Amino acid sequence: MIRNIVLDMGNVLLDYNPAFVLNAFCSSEEEKEIIDRELFNGPEWKLGDRGDIKDKDRFELVKGRVPEKYHEALRNCADHWDICMTPLDGAKEFCEQVKNSGYGIYILSNASDLFYVYFPKFLPLDFFNGVFVSSDYHMLKPDVNIYKAFLEKYSLKADECLFVDDREDNVAGAGAAGLNTFRFMGNYEQVIKFLK
Repeated sequence: MIRNIVLDMGNVLLDYNPAFVLNAFCSSEEEKEIIDRELFNGPEWKLGDRGDIKDKDRFELVKGRVPEKYHEALRNCADHWDICMTPLDGAKEFCEQVKNSGYGIYILSNASDLFYVYFPKFLPLDFFNGVFVSSDYHMLKPDVNIYKAFLEKYSLKADECLFVDDREDNVAGAGAAGLNTFRFMGNYEQVIKFLK
């Protein structure tokens, strides 16, 4: 029996959308392409999510791979990328519905230290029964160990949890750890129906 809903954050609750950031700060397609490749898809992004570096360090670590003429845009993207982290339509209502239905509600997200700046603007951390951020534990989804560490921290049984994520690899990792899983494709009603 499912008693707890475990939610990813990016593209399940908040709109992680690098294209929005690039459009806000870059003035050419080449600039967007280079910054997207080196910042959002460079190794430092995962290092931040794993807690090996801080968000504030990203610009200095990436700038050597980006032409100097694009450094201003790179700094803006590195320092203000969270402007895209706005709630998806219906996300807050979905969380409230889950909680009001009596389920435990948890966050399990790959996220850097900046999580604690932008996420509480969506809902207070204490709204949730638990919030497990990858950078605090130096591990990343879909490594099966992060799901096990999450379950241990909150003394939860895997078969009583439903893990909801938009990424197939993260869903597979949760399944390997014994959690029930649901791949989110943008429709909260489908999650609610799955619970019934």
